[in-house]
Amino acid sequence: MNRQAATSKSPVVLTVDNLSIHTPSQQPLVTGLSYTLSAGQTLALVGESGSGKSLSSLALLGLLSKDLQVRGHVALANVGAVDISNQGADVFAKSVRGQRIGMVFQEPMTALNPLHTVAKQIAEALRLRGVPKKEWRAETLALLKDVNISDAADKLSRYPHELSGGQRQRVMIAMALAGRPDILIADEPTTALDVTLQHEILRLLATLKARYQMSLLLISHDLNLVRHYSDTLMVLRDGAVVEAGLTKSIFANPQADYTRALIHQDFGQALALSDVPEAHSAPLLLTKDLQVKFPAKKTLFGTVSNWFSAVNGLDMTLYTGRALGIVGESGSGKTTTALALCRLLSNQARITGEVAIDQQDVTALSKPALRRFRATVQMVFQDPFASINPRMTVAQIVEEGLLVHGVSKPMRQTAVIDALQTVQLPEAFRHRYPHELSGGQRQRVALARALVMKPKLLILDEPTSALDSSTQVTVVNLLRKIQAEQNISYVFISHDLSVVRALCQHIMVLKDGALVEAGTTEALFNAPKAAYTKALLQASSTPENA
Repeated sequence: MNRQAATSKSPVVLTVDNLSIHTPSQQPLVTGLSYTLSAGQTLALVGESGSGKSLSSLALLGLLSKDLQVRGHVALANVGAVDISNQGADVFAKSVRGQRIGMVFQEPMTALNPLHTVAKQIAEALRLRGVPKKEWRAETLALLKDVNISDAADKLSRYPHELSGGQRQRVMIAMALAGRPDILIADEPTTALDVTLQHEILRLLATLKARYQMSLLLISHDLNLVRHYSDTLMVLRDGAVVEAGLTKSIFANPQADYTRALIHQDFGQALALSDVPEAHSAPLLLTKDLQVKFPAKKTLFGTVSNWFSAVNGLDMTLYTGRALGIVGESGSGKTTTALALCRLLSNQARITGEVAIDQQDVTALSKPALRRFRATVQMVFQDPFASINPRMTVAQIVEEGLLVHGVSKPMRQTAVIDALQTVQLPEAFRHRYPHELSGGQRQRVALARALVMKPKLLILDEPTSALDSSTQVTVVNLLRKIQAEQNISYVFISHDLSVVRALCQHIMVLKDGALVEAGTTEALFNAPKAAYTKALLQASSTPENA
């Protein structure tokens, strides 16, 4: 039994004793998990995908599938011992969910209801707490201000898709706080956020914990990120505790090899410029004064009266066999730029400037010509589970582009096997469905789908942000290997500067749609010129005062 003691003499608010979770076939998912959480304490559960972090927290709220077998004992302050087994989960959940234990989920865009406004979704939590309807607006505004949302009154009528990633996460936190819980569970609250927002959200959670007198259970795969925001730490692997103790003690002297590996992730080094083939006389990718604008306001007759500028006069140059990293905060124009290069933006977007790929003017291509040209440029999206069809097998997903281009069945089958081998997936995976794969395996399938078209340019939009650290290392090493072997070029979009440094020879820093700084990766990392670039690098290094 691994019992994590409280770090102070504060009263214990939660005790979890010998929690175990098994599949119907008795495969263990969580084994003998035990810990205590004291008032005002932040306990971090850290581990890779499949380590049981989220499962163990969902068990506390009765949110697991009925097929899973849950055993163990849980005690809450002022409630006493409660039954969280399959028989007692519903009764327990109704008595504590939201009011005693609140939860902030990993992906707010998925957890929030896309059909309801911010005001309506927070009001639902207030209603469950018994707040009178006449007080809902004032209470909602107070909650939004507490989570540092500017112009809170304007956000009340907004829908989730009208908010930035950081704003959606703050709304999710406000909803959890509306129930005035004693314990707040934050499940990977920073996964899809850029590096500066990650620290903002974690600092916000620390502030709110003190203001609302809560305890915090912080779940993350990024051990280095939670280093400065937790009091105690538990490292999980395959559902069991590998190491537990005070956060400072574990970082100062980790006892387990697995913990040391998580702390010191080695992404390797990008291919040296001398190792990349000689630059061609003509660049593979060239943009001049690229501008993208979206309608910001329309008249009663539907004409656009005001435009929002998402990308401002962007110049890019990329030669064959090289990788260009694009970094910046949320809203900096990274993904909009990528979609513009692929001509995947909506018809409402106004795109001006020159975009030339493989010496073809992409903006001037007709629809038939563009369809043929798409094999030259392929894109890998951030969330593989959302970008691949869950009803298709892996083979059907990978061969889809070949089918569109009229490739014969025998050639498609051979190409699929070759693509799976390239991304280091077994041939037997052809018959699996996406839900039967891990996050890293799904991302490899998405990569195989792009590579099977033999593209010259691959655009990767945050391909590692949702993966745990060790899987990130594997994917980065794989991308570097493919770049070397196939002489392929990358446009790599990421908020993780360590990943960009390990893969890209060149880097561009964007802010508010404009270029702040550009240069070779090592030169920019070693001697950044712009204050904004220095701020990004400082945030990514997680300094002691973060």
